[in-house]
Amino acid sequence: MTTRRPPRTTSRNTPKPAGDRDAPKGRRAARGAASALKAKPAGAERDEDGPQRIAKLLARAGVGSRRDVERMIEEGRIALNGEVIAQPAPLLASLDGLTVDGNPVAKPVSTRLYRFHKPAGCITAARDPKSRKTIYDLLPKDLPRLMPVGRLDYNTEGLLLLTNDGEFKRQLELPASGVERTYRARAFGDISQEQLEELVMGIEIDGVRYGKIDANLERRTGRNQWIEMTLTEGKNREVRKVLEHFGLQVSRLIRTRYGAFELSDLPLGAVDVVPRDELFKFRRHLK
Repeated sequence: MTTRRPPRTTSRNTPKPAGDRDAPKGRRAARGAASALKAKPAGAERDEDGPQRIAKLLARAGVGSRRDVERMIEEGRIALNGEVIAQPAPLLASLDGLTVDGNPVAKPVSTRLYRFHKPAGCITAARDPKSRKTIYDLLPKDLPRLMPVGRLDYNTEGLLLLTNDGEFKRQLELPASGVERTYRARAFGDISQEQLEELVMGIEIDGVRYGKIDANLERRTGRNQWIEMTLTEGKNREVRKVLEHFGLQVSRLIRTRYGAFELSDLPLGAVDVVPRDELFKFRRHLK
């Protein structure tokens, strides 16, 4: 069976994911930076000086995401001048006197962003009650304290961004920021390009509404096919649930892009730092 969109020939400059040389190259990867960088008016950068909520202040210092910090406050682990803080709303102008588990909070360093090629068979968490391997078991020990931007489930591989800035992490994850994520899925079953194109209007599954998804049938061999999907919400297991709704069995799922940053030729299990000029350019245009 043929599809309305013929697959694009593979570019020699874009490597295929490790472990499967038959994985097709997507046709929208070249649009990544342009679609993720939506210009803001001049002067739209917010002034971060002045009093800020404790949760935001500590997130920017790399203690954790806002949610992590709020949980620490609920657990009584954060104090100001020796007194345990009861709630995250009080405004502070600096980190002076703040402690976490009795340890002074270090001054924040400049925001850093890393790319990590997550393999399947590990979870995106610091600890796992089931004692499964985590990404932190694979990351080099000399890296600074880093938080994952979004998650990839146990069996999903590909690009995982890591940052030392909890506020930046939150901004990248919020659907309102409009940051695109691109995935490639290998799936078994029957589906047409016409069915996939209906996803541009969103879809509701088991009472959960999923927003616009740009989906393309890349290549088919018998009843196996590669499907590329670009979305901005990133709800829990969104790609798998949408494809399973169509009766497809997903055998492999790879995230190839997050915003302006692509998996490219990063080897499986490897990590590298995003150059500061690329990070600065991306943040200037982030909502």
